[in-house]
Amino acid sequence: MDVRLTSEQQQLRAAAAAVADELGPGSVADLDDASRVARLEKAVHATGFRTLRSDGASGVEVAIVAEEFARGLVDVPFVGPILADDLQSRCGHAPAAADDGESVDLTRSLAGVVESPPELAELSEEDAGRWRALALTVTCADLVGAARGTHALAVEYAKVREQYGATIGSYQAVGHLLAESLALIEGAVSVSRHAAWAVDELPVAEAIEAARVAKIYCARSALTVCETSIQVHGGIGNTWECLAHVYLRRVLAATETWPVKLEELTIGLS
Repeated sequence: MDVRLTSEQQQLRAAAAAVADELGPGSVADLDDASRVARLEKAVHATGFRTLRSDGASGVEVAIVAEEFARGLVDVPFVGPILADDLQSRCGHAPAAADDGESVDLTRSLAGVVESPPELAELSEEDAGRWRALALTVTCADLVGAARGTHALAVEYAKVREQYGATIGSYQAVGHLLAESLALIEGAVSVSRHAAWAVDELPVAEAIEAARVAKIYCARSALTVCETSIQVHGGIGNTWECLAHVYLRRVLAATETWPVKLEELTIGLS
């Protein structure tokens, strides 16, 4: 596996990041801005991000977009449509639509997700396994992106919040917390990227195993990073106005979508 992104993949990442940065919510209040959401929906639809799989994109390329969207808290559906697109290309017809239910995920990243679509029964064991591996991998990318986003939020806050005449980021205790979060993110990026590559490149059983390992690691890491972000924000981190809790909600939602237990792994992981 070559861990480096190709020039095309770098361009895809930049395009997804540009959409997220320009039209993603910059505050909790922005989540209720219907005009912004409409512009975001139009932009995501126009780019064709939701049909990447039927257009021949790899698991890595899907994960790249999912990660950038989570980092920028893109609050229009992506995971559900991209998985429906993959399923449609495998079974030859559009899968049944999911009902949008209430969720702790305020950014609606999982809107439209069907965890066990009936169309899987129509597929071969190989195709069904590939779809499941992709589903796990996309949620891993969502976890990684959310961790990156909340970490950046905490770093920026630590640069401007002052206590005792100095920014809190200048204190070792805070610096160490942020450094530990960054180390967790780097590990999550590596294991998530490997799982995304495995979707198309490894035997299906190994692809599913790689995705399960990634899901456990990314979920644990992202939760820790979110908790650290809230801690660095101090009292304001526990308020509705701080975006840190939105990232936390997104992580909790992604963790509980296709959850994985240690007992499901065939390799050791503690």
